[in-house]
Amino acid sequence: MLRRDMATSPVPLPPRVPVEWPHVVIVGGGFAGVSAARQLANRRVRVTIVDRHNFHTFLPLLYQVATAGLEPADVAYPIRTIFGHADNIRFRHGTVADLDRARRAVVLDDGSELAYDHVIVTTGATASYFDIPGAARHALPLYSLADARRLRNRLLLALEEADVAAERSSVALNFVVVGGGPTGVETAGALSELIGIVIRRDGLHLEPSAVRVVLVDLAPRLLTAFPESAARYAKRELESMGVEVEFGRSVVEVGPRSIRFADGESWAAAAVVWAAGVTAAGTLAGRLEGPRGPGGRAVVGGDLRVEGDEGVWAAGDAAAIPDGAGGYLPQLAPVAIQSGRHAARQVLAVLEGRATEPLRYRDKGIMATIGRRAAVAKLPHAGVIRGTVGWLAWLGLHLWYLVGFRNKLRVMINWTWRYFDWPSGPRLIVADAETAD
Repeated sequence: MLRRDMATSPVPLPPRVPVEWPHVVIVGGGFAGVSAARQLANRRVRVTIVDRHNFHTFLPLLYQVATAGLEPADVAYPIRTIFGHADNIRFRHGTVADLDRARRAVVLDDGSELAYDHVIVTTGATASYFDIPGAARHALPLYSLADARRLRNRLLLALEEADVAAERSSVALNFVVVGGGPTGVETAGALSELIGIVIRRDGLHLEPSAVRVVLVDLAPRLLTAFPESAARYAKRELESMGVEVEFGRSVVEVGPRSIRFADGESWAAAAVVWAAGVTAAGTLAGRLEGPRGPGGRAVVGGDLRVEGDEGVWAAGDAAAIPDGAGGYLPQLAPVAIQSGRHAARQVLAVLEGRATEPLRYRDKGIMATIGRRAAVAKLPHAGVIRGTVGWLAWLGLHLWYLVGFRNKLRVMINWTWRYFDWPSGPRLIVADAETAD
């Protein structure tokens, strides 16, 4: 009898930390959110991270998942595992819909609520389509693992379909990358390499000349945040890999298998990769108080407090952070990491009765890889570096920021192998409800 009661009666579990500790809710598990939570780990606060995914994604390497260079698991890491050592941090799977400021509660889309003392909004960014007809529906962005898998499926399926068609007649296949920033440059280079490898090693009946990779941008050059010399180098490297680069191209419509430009010219396109701009992601970002900065980001003070929203802070791509020169800090991973950490420190300062301080951003530079053996980088104390040296610098920095020892090791081995010889997988077409076109 006693054994049955013990087995069937619910036993309440004691809270891991005192319930009277202040509660900080972090909305988003990206770079800024994870950095904020790390700063609060094992401090005298209760922390809840809310995200619709139960994993942290290393966004800078999504293009390698999309082009079959890495597996999805190589660039993702469970949030619960990251903070398994911190008793004061919990993860809540869900999507935040709103803030009930009167009751100081975070409202999730399922109607449940989380009471808060402070909220740090780190919902990140998503693609901006500038109201171009068809772009949101038909273009392929790269801001989630689902995006990367969907793009990989589209690329590989298009090559398989072209292989069948080539047995009957000649074919012409266009892959168009829109946007000449780092994401566009990196994706175009990796895509060109992938196509060459698939045609050469997988026995496709396609002539390499029948498949075009075209990078288009409205700007007059690539990598506008880089010096002109770096942009010229990137263009030369891409063209040496077979990528066509066209400037002054204004996209006015994207169809299921086509793209149209302002000059009236239209191309057939097996895939249109969208790397042309970003906007603040998520419903919550649009419901914060105060003015809006570029891309719908919430304008914050130097200490990252959202103007007019008591107890609400924003960091990373969700925030328009003053740069001290009349503009805003760029939407880069180092900015997200530093701002997330700083927001958490300011929350602690308020809770401890100390004055807050403005963020002092330490510029880490910007980088872009071009294929598997070259890169360009603009570093604060080294100027512009490129080629193999730039590629090694790019590798080192990305391995440093990648979460999880297993991921670091697997990616390092993969990159080392790819430097000498492109390996034979994972070129798999895996369609499901989330990624099917």
